[in-house]
Amino acid sequence: MQQLLQNIRDGKLSLARIPDPLVQPGELLIANSASVVSAGTEKMVMDLAKKSLLGKARERPDHVRRVLEKVRNEGLLTTIRQVREKLDSPMSMGYSSAGIVLACGAGVQDYKPGDRVASNGPHAELVSIPRNLCARVPDRVPFDQAAFAVLGAIAMQGARLAETGLGETVFVIGLGLIGQLAVSILNAAGCRVIGTDLDAAKCELAMRMGAELARPNLSAQHVADATRGLGADAVVITASTQSNGPIELAASAVRQKGRVVLVGVVGLELDRRAFYFKETEFVVSCSYGPGRYDADYEERGRDYPAAYVRWTEQRNIQSVLDLMARGKLDVTPLISHRYAIERATDAYAMIESGSEPYLGIVIEYPSIAARVQQPAIRLGNNAQPKATDKPAIGVLGAGNFARMVLLPALAQTGKLRLATLCTPGGVSAATVGAKLEFEQATTDEDALFADPDLSAIVSITRHDQHARHVLKAIRAGKHVFVEKPLCLTIEELEEIEAALVAAGSAAPVVMVGFNRRFSPAAKQVKRVFADVGTPLTISVRFNAGAIPADHWTQDDAEGGGRIVGEACHGIDLATYLAGSPPVRVYAESVGGTGEAGGAPGITDDQCFITLRHANGSISNIAYLAGGDKAFPKERVEVFGGGRVAVIDDFRSVTTCVRGKTKRTKLAGQDKGHQAEVDAFARSISEGGEPPITWGDLRGVSLAAILAVRSLREGSPLEL
Repeated sequence: MQQLLQNIRDGKLSLARIPDPLVQPGELLIANSASVVSAGTEKMVMDLAKKSLLGKARERPDHVRRVLEKVRNEGLLTTIRQVREKLDSPMSMGYSSAGIVLACGAGVQDYKPGDRVASNGPHAELVSIPRNLCARVPDRVPFDQAAFAVLGAIAMQGARLAETGLGETVFVIGLGLIGQLAVSILNAAGCRVIGTDLDAAKCELAMRMGAELARPNLSAQHVADATRGLGADAVVITASTQSNGPIELAASAVRQKGRVVLVGVVGLELDRRAFYFKETEFVVSCSYGPGRYDADYEERGRDYPAAYVRWTEQRNIQSVLDLMARGKLDVTPLISHRYAIERATDAYAMIESGSEPYLGIVIEYPSIAARVQQPAIRLGNNAQPKATDKPAIGVLGAGNFARMVLLPALAQTGKLRLATLCTPGGVSAATVGAKLEFEQATTDEDALFADPDLSAIVSITRHDQHARHVLKAIRAGKHVFVEKPLCLTIEELEEIEAALVAAGSAAPVVMVGFNRRFSPAAKQVKRVFADVGTPLTISVRFNAGAIPADHWTQDDAEGGGRIVGEACHGIDLATYLAGSPPVRVYAESVGGTGEAGGAPGITDDQCFITLRHANGSISNIAYLAGGDKAFPKERVEVFGGGRVAVIDDFRSVTTCVRGKTKRTKLAGQDKGHQAEVDAFARSISEGGEPPITWGDLRGVSLAAILAVRSLREGSPLEL
């Protein structure tokens, strides 16, 4: 299929060939009929993409701070590589479209194939969109108008936040596309609408859309004159400018105890006095309404009960469509241009050049009723598979970690044939796959496991998918490398072990991304204690950094929590250094007792995990999210046999042996990612023992799962 993509690094906008997406659980697969260019927002993206690296930094100082933190923690060269990779990731353009449902994902019962829907899908022929971001299009509303519904929901939410009623006056500042929609919606609600914009033509259009008065450069006095000296009951700012002018005008034009709602993007150097003496309320509207950017609502489909949240983003979108069906909102006057998807880049060239006046630009798509879906495409010049004796691999996932770390490592190992890259939406599969010279991009996960040409599967996906991918690979007779963790539950671990037992001597290699044991620092420390026969004491400390409580990794079902999903690295490293699997685990985390204050919402990521190993060694994993990111992230200390070794952030190793202290500074931070991939590649291409024994994989995975249970039960648990 075709989709519009913006490259942020080089500023290039392209109509890319992408594998057709397949419907995902909780989502609708939609064949777009029309989409609308949000010229203001999308031009901002284009302008940012065309700026130099310094210009981009000036636009996003928050990102600069994160980059500087990365330089301190991971080194300059690593940070530069990761920043470039991030900038090379294309951005999908567009977020307001309409079309026909082709398929419904698991758990979706309120839509059926053939339904007409509007969604926040991008400019693409096919989109898979969460159900809470879709709404039904009434039969009498054509697709070219329904495609405005999500943009209309932005205006609708601004109108709702204005909290005005029949006969009240609303002053709309900025009469672009969102401003025009706001004028019409407020008029439909029985409000008197006054509007202003620098463009006289837009003011004239606003009069057609329902404004009672609209002129360029209206002042607060004009608003006062039109309201018998009262002032506007509310002001809705839909302008886009760095100037403080709109805010200053709003503060002057609103009546005492009125309300100012910011929908657009403007300068925010507020004059406190203007708001103070009028006791003016100032509200910032968040996109389409309640639920926006809430993963529970948008990604997991957990709706807010209407009794408590009457107007969610989905209900706002539906409300806009209902207004259209009743003839209360006619967007026909807003449509200034129409382009077929094949000519979509011409639309953006027109926007950038400003060669013509424009407002509502509709992109139209051909019918795909007779078209056979194509979930896989060949990349580059790879019309046929490459002739090589290297094992062919299929990779699932191309998220941030995959793109920045593991996929480059797979490409650099030189022992593997990069055959197929699979992602649900297809964009990353096509763009990242082409860059790393994969032969094929696909959105069909099952095709990888069924492909007899593939020797191995690499899963770099969200944690809840790992066990399923490992089981499918074992049953398909394919080697498998899965990013940590191996699984999230004891039941999954038992099922994987049973599958390996059933495969017997034909069992494939199972590898988990426990990279730290492959690092030069860990190997050096292992050598220091190679001839020590007594038990060791090991301390592994993570300055993990806080992440939001609603992040997917914190969700028990999806990410498994940070102990299972991340602290497992420390458990594996301790197991490797001790040379013995864990046999008992006990964990404690911070609590909320005492008068000094309660515990944070998430406490598992501020914990100590104590392990006893089979050979008598003991280890302690301190996984701590309560610190400062400026402090080094990881420190490992090993004591035993009259010797001491310390790893500092995988940059240096300090050893104390026979009274002599030696500090080795490594070439750079190396946590072993390339070495672990090389070890997996050798194992499947040359044979021999797996890079990590099943005993260690099982013991580490079980210890992480039981550490969480120990936190809950407050007692040590035997493995």
